[in-house]
Amino acid sequence: MRERDNPAVIGRRVQQLRTQRGLTQRQLAEPAYTPAYISTLEAGRVRASDEALRHIAGRLGVAYEELAVGRPAHLATGLRFRLTEVQRILADGRAEEAAVQYTELLAEAETHGLRSEQAAALLGLGECALETGELAGAREFFERAEACLGEESLPVRVPAVRGRAVSHYLAGELRYAVYLLESTLDELNRGGLHDPDALLLLYASVIGPYMDMGAHARAAQAAEFALALAPQAGDPALIARMHRSVARTLIAEGRVAEADASLAKAAELYRQLRLRTELANCHWMRGYVYAQNGDLERAESELRQAYTMLSESRAALYRSQAAVELADVLHRRGASAEAAVLLEGVLGDFSSERGAVHAAAAHRLLGIIAEDARDTEAAEEHYVRALSLLERAGAAGDLADLCRLLGDLLRRTGRIEAALDAYRTGLGHRTMPGTTTLGPAPAQPPL
Repeated sequence: MRERDNPAVIGRRVQQLRTQRGLTQRQLAEPAYTPAYISTLEAGRVRASDEALRHIAGRLGVAYEELAVGRPAHLATGLRFRLTEVQRILADGRAEEAAVQYTELLAEAETHGLRSEQAAALLGLGECALETGELAGAREFFERAEACLGEESLPVRVPAVRGRAVSHYLAGELRYAVYLLESTLDELNRGGLHDPDALLLLYASVIGPYMDMGAHARAAQAAEFALALAPQAGDPALIARMHRSVARTLIAEGRVAEADASLAKAAELYRQLRLRTELANCHWMRGYVYAQNGDLERAESELRQAYTMLSESRAALYRSQAAVELADVLHRRGASAEAAVLLEGVLGDFSSERGAVHAAAAHRLLGIIAEDARDTEAAEEHYVRALSLLERAGAAGDLADLCRLLGDLLRRTGRIEAALDAYRTGLGHRTMPGTTTLGPAPAQPPL
């Protein structure tokens, strides 16, 4: 609760409420206080004790908080209910509409000093900004939420930390995202703060950055811990997100059927919870699974559904990322012209600070399409731009493959020394699967 208002403000508030109720100062004072005390209090010349304010609040028929800080009775409960309603709007994929309502609720919570509700509104605004691809704004909202929760325990602050990490991850700052998630995991586990929901949220969130950095062993271990924690967690949406993240490690290990089963569980939970954007992301990941398994027809169907759903919900960054996966499948099915048009249409949504890994994937695919069309100059330009994006992001997992493509192109055009340099760079990334670029692994949970 925020600090009490000053005596003059409280005095005016008491006088106004007493007058509205038609009470005299004597009636308000009895039996514990004198009319003179009430007169002095209303004039703002005395700082009333908590005991006195509780007595007066009881006589006026209001909550103590309404006298002390001007907060209407049941305001916090009402705000929490409205925050839940806005969360449903966001879950339905209407991020812009949700952001307007979260902003109004944030202003109300700030006016009345409700820090917990302020933090909830800021977290909601951060999620809205992630969905619409405004990553700098998202980071700011999550940082403010973390500051609001500064006096709370670490498990309570975890959603804000995770939001910051995801903002950095989507911006292509993989190493910093991993640092935030790992250091928080380490603090939770070493400090004995074994909150299953907090741990599960962090382990599910760190899998993506690990995979993009090529740290497959750590990703697999995080997935193992997440699966072990799931039975203790109480949030079904969090469990669904975990299944979606774990599927990535299963795909990397060639366990395609298990990955598909994991995604099916996630999709069913999202349908039950009516989380539209998350369900779209499940279709996207299932499309990726089918593509990895060579079932391109089903892959295209799933990815088109994801792309449509994300377009309808105006989740710009996620939609553009799904478009890159869809373009890859279209190219493999012989529809390279359609794939190129799709990629050119979304490439403007990316930058080195916004979706860098998928921007690199788009340039890589456009390079392959240009090579197929015998346009080696355009192909080389796309490969070099992709290489620059991946090096800046630290995405070692994709760098080796890209260096091979560039080396092959340079070799075919007679630039042998440049080709050898590209191959050597690729070999360096292949022999450095991510674990050597990260610090010690965080402490393990007591499973």
